[in-house]
Amino acid sequence: MSSASSLAFSPPHSRKTLRKVAFASAAGTTIEFYDFFIYGTAAALVFPVVFFPALGAAAGTVASFGTFAVAFIARPVGAIIFGHYGDRIGRKKTLITTLLMMGIATVLIGLIPDASTIGIAAPILLVVLRFVQGLAVGGEWAGATLLTAEYAPQGRRGMFGSFPQLGPSVAFALASGTFLVTSLTLGDKSEAFITIGWRVPFILSAVLVLVGFWVRTSIEETPVFRNASRPATTAKLPIVESIKGQPKEILLAGGSLTLLFALFYIGTAFLTSYATSPTGMQLSRPVVLTTGIIASVFVAAATMASGILSDRFGRKKVIAASCIFAVPWSLVLFPLLNTGTVLAFGIGLTVTLVIFAIAYGPAGALLPELFETKYRYTGAGMGYNLAGVLGGGIVPLVAAQLITSTGGWGIGVLLAAIGVFSIACTMALPNKEKTGLEERPGGTLTEDRTTVA
Repeated sequence: MSSASSLAFSPPHSRKTLRKVAFASAAGTTIEFYDFFIYGTAAALVFPVVFFPALGAAAGTVASFGTFAVAFIARPVGAIIFGHYGDRIGRKKTLITTLLMMGIATVLIGLIPDASTIGIAAPILLVVLRFVQGLAVGGEWAGATLLTAEYAPQGRRGMFGSFPQLGPSVAFALASGTFLVTSLTLGDKSEAFITIGWRVPFILSAVLVLVGFWVRTSIEETPVFRNASRPATTAKLPIVESIKGQPKEILLAGGSLTLLFALFYIGTAFLTSYATSPTGMQLSRPVVLTTGIIASVFVAAATMASGILSDRFGRKKVIAASCIFAVPWSLVLFPLLNTGTVLAFGIGLTVTLVIFAIAYGPAGALLPELFETKYRYTGAGMGYNLAGVLGGGIVPLVAAQLITSTGGWGIGVLLAAIGVFSIACTMALPNKEKTGLEERPGGTLTEDRTTVA
C-alpha cells in the first residue's frame, strides 16, 4: 500500500473500540451538560432569591437569566481557545481539560455565599464562574462529536454522532432528578432548600467529574487526528485558517442550529421558571421537575432516532424537518400552557424538546463533516457556539422580558421567526455527508470507506 493510501484510509475499528468511544463521548457530554443545566434549573428556581433578593421577583428573574446568558457569550471564546488546542495537540487532551474546568467551576458555584452574607460579591462571583462554565462547554461539544465522527464506520456516522448528543437529555434528567430529591427531602419552598438544598447538585458534580475523567483517560486519540497531525498538515492558527477557508460554513451552521438552541433553553430553563412562577402557571417544583425527567426519556429516543434517520435521508433534510415542525408549534405553545394544567405543561415541554432533538441528533455528524481535519475542532465549535449565543443566550433573556410585556404570544412569534431563519440556513449548507473525514496529503477529503471489523 502506498503512503498516500495509508494516510487516506483508517483501518477498521473493532466493535469494542467503537462501543468504548461511544460511551466515553456520551458520558463526558452528560457530565458537562449536567453541570451546565443544574445552573439553568437553579436560575429558574432559586437564584432570584439567593443572589438578587433586592430586585424583586420579576427583575430578579431577568437578572438571573442574565447570568445564565453569560455562559453563551463565553462559549465562542471557549470554542476558539480549545479548538486551537484540539486541532494542535489532539481531541483527547483537550476534552480532559474542559471536563476538569467545568467540574471545578460548578463545585465552586455551590459554595458561593448568598447576597445577604457577602453582598454584591455574590452575584459577581456567580458571573465569573458562569463564564468559566461557558468556556468549558464551548470547547466540549466539538471535541466530543469529533471523537465519535472520526471513529464512525461508513454509512453510520449519523448514528454514532448522536451518542454525544445524548448528553443534554440524560443531563437534564439527572439535574431535574437531583433537584427533585433535594426539594422533596427539604421541602418545596423551605428555607433549608433556599439556603442549602440547591447547593447539593452543584457539589455532587465532583463525583461525576471523577467518573468522566476516568472514562476519558481510558480512550485513545482518534486515528484521523493521528494521521493528520504532521507539521505539513496541522494548522498553525486554526481560528484564522477556518475563517479564511470556510467562513460560509461557520455562519450557515450557526444559523441552522439557532432554533435548536432556542427550543432547548426555552424548554429546559425558561419553561421551568414560567411553570413555577406566581405570574405563570403556578405549578409546584416537584411536578415541574418530574415532568422534565419524563420528557427527557422522549428526547433521548428522538435524538438517537433522528441520528439514525439522517444516515438514510440526509442530515439537512432531517434538521430542516425539525425547523418546519417548530414554526406552527411555536405559535400554539403558550396558548396551550396558558390553560394552566399539568398535562398541558407536560405536552408543551415534551413536544418542544422532541422537536429540538430531531435536529440535535444529526448535528453531531453534520458539523464535523463540513470542515477540514486541520481546523475541524475549531470550525465545528465556532459554528455550534455561534448558534448557542443567538439561540441559547439571547432568546431566553429576551423571552423573560417578552413574557411581562406581550405575554406568551410574543415568545411564540419570536421562535417561529427563528424557525424560518434556520430553515433557510440549513438548506443553504453544502452537502458533505458522503465525504470521508480523513485527508490525502494534498488536502482533499477522501471517500468514506471505513467499516466495522
